[in-house]
Amino acid sequence: MLIIKKSAMKKIFIITAIILGVASGCTKLDTPVYSNIENANFWKTPDQVAAGIAPAYTQLQGLCVWDFQELNGVSTDEIIIPTRGNDWYDNGNHQRVYLHNWTPTEETVNNAWSTIFGGIGKCNFILDVVNGLPEKPSNIDNINAELKALRAYYYLLAVDNFGNVPIVSSFQTDPSTVKNNTRQEVYTFIEAELKASIPLLSSTVDNSTYGRVTKWMAFATLAKLYLNAQVYTGTAHWADCAAACDSIILSGKYSLEPGYFDNFKPTNDNSKENIFVVPFDNKYITGNDKERQTLHYNQNPTFGLLPGSMYNGWCTHGDFYYGNYDTTSVYSTNAGKIYRTFKDQRTGQFLVGQQYSDLYPYPPDKNVLVFSKTDSLFDNIPLAYQPNFTLLSDPTAAGRISGARQIKYYPEAGANGSQSNDVVLFRLADILLMRAEAIMRGAAVGATGSAADLVNQVRLRAYSGDAAHNWTTANITPANLLAERARELAWEGWRRQDLIRFDVADGTHYFDGARGGTRSPKKAADAGTYTRLFPIPDAQHSSNPNLVQNPGYPSF
Repeated sequence: MLIIKKSAMKKIFIITAIILGVASGCTKLDTPVYSNIENANFWKTPDQVAAGIAPAYTQLQGLCVWDFQELNGVSTDEIIIPTRGNDWYDNGNHQRVYLHNWTPTEETVNNAWSTIFGGIGKCNFILDVVNGLPEKPSNIDNINAELKALRAYYYLLAVDNFGNVPIVSSFQTDPSTVKNNTRQEVYTFIEAELKASIPLLSSTVDNSTYGRVTKWMAFATLAKLYLNAQVYTGTAHWADCAAACDSIILSGKYSLEPGYFDNFKPTNDNSKENIFVVPFDNKYITGNDKERQTLHYNQNPTFGLLPGSMYNGWCTHGDFYYGNYDTTSVYSTNAGKIYRTFKDQRTGQFLVGQQYSDLYPYPPDKNVLVFSKTDSLFDNIPLAYQPNFTLLSDPTAAGRISGARQIKYYPEAGANGSQSNDVVLFRLADILLMRAEAIMRGAAVGATGSAADLVNQVRLRAYSGDAAHNWTTANITPANLLAERARELAWEGWRRQDLIRFDVADGTHYFDGARGGTRSPKKAADAGTYTRLFPIPDAQHSSNPNLVQNPGYPSF
């Protein structure tokens, strides 16, 4: 099944290269993109439609791995990219993100903006093309709904990160003339687009809709919008969030995978939990560098990887790891080696301590090697990841191995670089936790159960069915629920949004000293809450002088 699905995606992206040619950002085109294909003869079959809309999806590949993920992870307590000797300084970019010292000239910020609006521009371009055909496809309403819902997802990212962004709904609009819309206006636009699209979207969950917008993906996007409505507009919509979550939960289309890591493994296209993913393939759809970002240069033998494919960069510090995860384990011995199995499956997504040349097991929460005679070395010291560290820049050998390393997207043996794991954007566990949060904040309990019932579905899976770790209603507190989201959704791109919604995104112990300042590099309190939005990039203002800078940053 995987080969069939990946081969189909390969064909679609090859056709995309012919069709698209360009359509980047909101830049207008001087020459027809479909110059080699007669539009009137193209939009006839399901495969042609899939190929025609594929360019609108390609921007997701750039949003789920690098710059955008850095802004939404490294700006929190979840991820840190320390300078390791001469590595990973990059003109101080990563340090500024961690310290909330970013500026409107930040390359990372501009890249994130460009990628988001590149997706919006491609949606607009294809909508204009297909609606301008002399004879429209019989399923034109469904095509429009899919593209508009995808555009709404891109706009959700835009309003979440940049606030007052321009609404552009046609590729014919000159991008140098548009002005900022208010955050309320963008919120209203997203809500209206999703609500109008949902009745026309497919409810099918199979290979034909894999990696594409469905009714359930649109409900998930709507639920996220309502979850953060109070942040975006000042008015809470907890009941609406609950209703959108219920639509997914009660559909019966999705269920939690018994194994946490099966949602992220190299062949995760069969997951019954994942609602919306970005497909990747290490040969045909490259770009998933999740494990290259984090694993040490010398760790390739551990996972059967080819030499020279690791970057030794992104990691997690001790405050996040020890402050959130249950590290209790069951130990066993075999052939002179000692193994551990974590009680909470999710703790296994991080590598800590001594690493070995022996092959690492899958899933990474069971039978983890903690003693062997095949210790891996680096610079003549043990290759032992230390979550507790306090220097943001450390030139020593020890500094090069600081931080816990993430292996949620378990590496594919034999790979040299890009992974075949599809990157998850929405999954059922997140929806269950969102529904629980909505109840905690005032939404009614419904057919999907109480907040504790919903959270316990997630915790039962995490603890492999052991109900001793279940919560009661008394456990449903903001601090506990935020920590549960940290455990379940680490490195999935939601931490910044969560910290803002829980009002702990700046100047709190989630970043530094209240825990003693011994497990992570310190971060000073922000000068104000304005850092909860990123600045409008200078480069975008240069292209469009009508754009107005977000409050707190220097005016253009």
